[in-house]
Amino acid sequence: MSASADVPGARSGLWQAWLLLGLGLLAVAWLLPVNVKSLNPALLREAGRDTPTVAGFGRNLLDLDKPGPAALVLEAARQTGDTGASALSVIFESFAAKHRDMMPWGGWDVALEPLLVGRTAASSADSQPVLRFMVTQQARDNLRRYLAVSRLPAVQTLLKTGELATTQRFVPANRPGGQPLEAVILLTAYLWQTEHLSASLQRDVRLLAENAVQSGQMGELEDFYLDILTLGQRLNWIQLSELLRTAGSLGTVGQFAHLTRVAPEHLPVIYTSALMTKSADSVAHYLIAFGRPGADSLKLALSYGAGAVEQLVLRQVPVTRGAGPEFEVGASFALRHPELALLFKYAAFLGGIFLLLRSLDLRLFRSVESTLRGAFPRMGSGLIAAILTFIFFVFSEPFLLNAAPTSDYKIKLTIPVIGALAAPAATASTTTNNMDITTILTITIFAAIQVGMYVVCLLKISEIARSSMPAAVRLRLMENEENLFDGGLYIGIAGTATALVLQVLHFIDANLLAAYSSNLFGIVCVALVKIRHVRPYKRQLIIEVQQATGTA
Repeated sequence: MSASADVPGARSGLWQAWLLLGLGLLAVAWLLPVNVKSLNPALLREAGRDTPTVAGFGRNLLDLDKPGPAALVLEAARQTGDTGASALSVIFESFAAKHRDMMPWGGWDVALEPLLVGRTAASSADSQPVLRFMVTQQARDNLRRYLAVSRLPAVQTLLKTGELATTQRFVPANRPGGQPLEAVILLTAYLWQTEHLSASLQRDVRLLAENAVQSGQMGELEDFYLDILTLGQRLNWIQLSELLRTAGSLGTVGQFAHLTRVAPEHLPVIYTSALMTKSADSVAHYLIAFGRPGADSLKLALSYGAGAVEQLVLRQVPVTRGAGPEFEVGASFALRHPELALLFKYAAFLGGIFLLLRSLDLRLFRSVESTLRGAFPRMGSGLIAAILTFIFFVFSEPFLLNAAPTSDYKIKLTIPVIGALAAPAATASTTTNNMDITTILTITIFAAIQVGMYVVCLLKISEIARSSMPAAVRLRLMENEENLFDGGLYIGIAGTATALVLQVLHFIDANLLAAYSSNLFGIVCVALVKIRHVRPYKRQLIIEVQQATGTA
């Protein structure tokens, strides 16, 4: 007798334990900062912990006597809100006051000797774009004489491209008005002579120059010269040479030149990211792919440190923002083992939903299970949990449903006018593909309403099942509650319609994902109630009625 009495208590404790465990698993799944197609800020913070900050990187550049790059890094530190920006500014100003002769070039380089001819003590001490020196007749004459005796075949090949008259974007260098092209050719050859180009970039430039000389057509080499012209109009000598050392291809140089034209306000952030990661290729590819939201993501990563920037450009995915609280404890594990973290996240959600469904069964139907075996089968728990896990996967991945918007930094096929290169192109507005907190809150409210409706339906079924009335009466009562069992669908449609009307009237921001989630949750709720509970129980009642009729 005592053992029998202990069973209900044990079952009561069991459903409570499963409920708590299920809720715990769901909380862990929701808070674990890992996603398939985006990067959580918690992972950026973890990646940037104990790595050099932007201000610290700027100090290192000043220690290496490179004030040119340090100036851009200082501006990036200000834009990212680095706490060390003020201290770096004081150090930079002190360095500039002591070394006025280095500032126009952005630092000192033994290769600067041929370029310094004609400089006087009265010359400006401000940073100067390198092409501003190259366009003067004296500078070009000095540099041409210096390079003429170079023993490097590639340098001589580049100089020969100045004799080509088949240009499309420049005036040929050997004609009146060809000073810009001549200056760019001399600058490119000088960068090669002084080993300021990366090895892979050297190979690409040499191949283009040889093809141009052999064919008599400037071809793609003219595009590269145009990119050098763009960068040379904005960067001083040290800034340009440091950037080209990290650029691995002609495409990267072209992308950076394009970015300086269309997004000059982001140049400090882009330049700093390229130097900190030592990979201008990855940074340029990220910015071209994601546009202005990508620049904002780079700013966020820079605010956390060099490790965060490296992680961002390595994964080449957008940053998830405004997605609610984050599970900082799991950030280290998710950063080091992203695949395992993803597997654990969705396994935890699957297990949590399954345990919640089982706890509902035990709590609402434990008193009638012994007499109505088969009326509330377990077969649906795993399948339903899998379906809800898929829905959770879709809504927890903010960049999964929406197609990526066209980046406003995409390179377009245009033929720019040299005189207009300094003017930045008009920028188009763009929207991020991220779910903000309002969207998540709306979806959560719709889901909570449907959960409440689901519980109400279960309570009604449990109430009918516990009654002592004949099976035929209970069957009629179940049929009478059909409208209630369809209530989730009505509520879902009403929620979607209300959300759409409010969006049209501009009371809330337009978001179809939030609006149609109400309808989706309604369909899921009605499917759960009618397939998992109503249909099996009515089948049981029909069998009981038939058995009672046959017996009578």
